[in-house]
Amino acid sequence: MRTYLISYDLAKPHLIKHVVAQAIMAAGQSWARPLEQTWYVRSEESEEALEAKLTRILDSEDGLLIQRVKDEAILTNTSIRWFKRRQAGVETGGDTNIIAFPMTKPVTDEPELPFAEAC
Repeated sequence: MRTYLISYDLAKPHLIKHVVAQAIMAAGQSWARPLEQTWYVRSEESEEALEAKLTRILDSEDGLLIQRVKDEAILTNTSIRWFKRRQAGVETGGDTNIIAFPMTKPVTDEPELPFAEAC
């Protein structure tokens, strides 16, 4: 598994930034987004294969950087949280975006505090 740094600069971000984000999230087995237009992607694919997938949706005026990196990084005012690519039907109940989490122990009811009285 390789880790890639992917960063982009879109000429018209209001038109395709969500499409680019979806393509990056689908490009590998897991991803992290420490900054607005900076991503880490873990993938078995080569830089060239990732570039081919992403340049199909980019405009000729858009910039793209894909670089293989080590897992170590220095981060200021941000953090890395890795997410796994969602696979249809595995984590959800089919064609839905609802994820069922296991139930925890029920919370015991505590008595409500009395209302404050006005003086």
